[in-house]
Amino acid sequence: MSASIFLMRLLLLVALLSADHSFGQKKEFDIRTIAFYNLENLFDTINDPEKFDDHRTAAGKDRYSSQIYWDKISKLSKVLSEIGTEKSNMKPVLIGVCEVENKAVLKDLVASDNMKSANYDIIHYDSPDERGIDVALLYQKRYFKPESHQAHELFIYKNDSSRDFTRDQLAVTGLLDNERMHIIVNHWPSRRGGEAISQPLRFAAARLTMKIIDSIREVDTKGKVIIMGDFNDDPDSPSIQKLLNAKSKKNELEPFFGLYNPMAKMHKRGLNTLVYRDNLNLFDQIIVTQPFLEENYASYRFYKAGIYNKDYLITPKGPMKGYPFRSYHYTTYQGGYSDHFPVYIYLIRDKK
Repeated sequence: MSASIFLMRLLLLVALLSADHSFGQKKEFDIRTIAFYNLENLFDTINDPEKFDDHRTAAGKDRYSSQIYWDKISKLSKVLSEIGTEKSNMKPVLIGVCEVENKAVLKDLVASDNMKSANYDIIHYDSPDERGIDVALLYQKRYFKPESHQAHELFIYKNDSSRDFTRDQLAVTGLLDNERMHIIVNHWPSRRGGEAISQPLRFAAARLTMKIIDSIREVDTKGKVIIMGDFNDDPDSPSIQKLLNAKSKKNELEPFFGLYNPMAKMHKRGLNTLVYRDNLNLFDQIIVTQPFLEENYASYRFYKAGIYNKDYLITPKGPMKGYPFRSYHYTTYQGGYSDHFPVYIYLIRDKK
């Protein structure tokens, strides 16, 4: 090879490498964790005459003292502060919660030593639930800016036509790092009385969720929606699979409008977030709309989902071995965390 040809090829190679600014550099991403956690009856110790909280007082059958309350706050805040940190290196930017009595207990939670550095704020409404429990959204003010929020009442009725009061569904719209997103936090009616008998109640909840999604799409056709909660149904239950039409395969989704449920594959593998009547269930789920799956590297997209089930959250021995290490076993405080495991997803985008 002549010297001139060699020199020309060398100059061409240098030019090509100079044009590729990412050559030899590790690609960097913004990674944000979105989490959901059922906090297992996080009540204060004050007897509220308008709520069914008599058991969660010092004089109640649970002997729910201030010492127990603050221990529960400490333990729950530890869990929440750790979710997703393995990849994002920071606490979750958004946390949906359920089974909380009021905003006061959430203020204590975000002000705890484990969480106060993240400067969380709270979106919460008192619901008409007969147990006195609500849903809420916690958010890091540095990263998420709420634009609007609303509690949507679920109207369901018993066989005698009287209303069955249950939790609202919380809808929040806001900007995550200047990108608009919509979040719906759920706690659907329980399976009390049996799965089949209570199924119509969760069907009603699913229809309300779809109504909220439809209202979002009227103003934001390609809106990114995150549906999270304790659905009291599994990913393959009719309420999730048929009424929400949440798919486990990305290629089956309708553009813009389809719902993707990453928890469905976990459920098929036998993973769970709780044990209900000795059955392994995955009631806690986070579902996203199709726009989160588009390959738009300048905006947030779905990366992966998980169940936060570290060893310390699992009952180590006894008849409940392997189950979530709950705070109460019947009326005895056993120093655990919750009867549910938290779930989470990662959102990812290329650093600008």
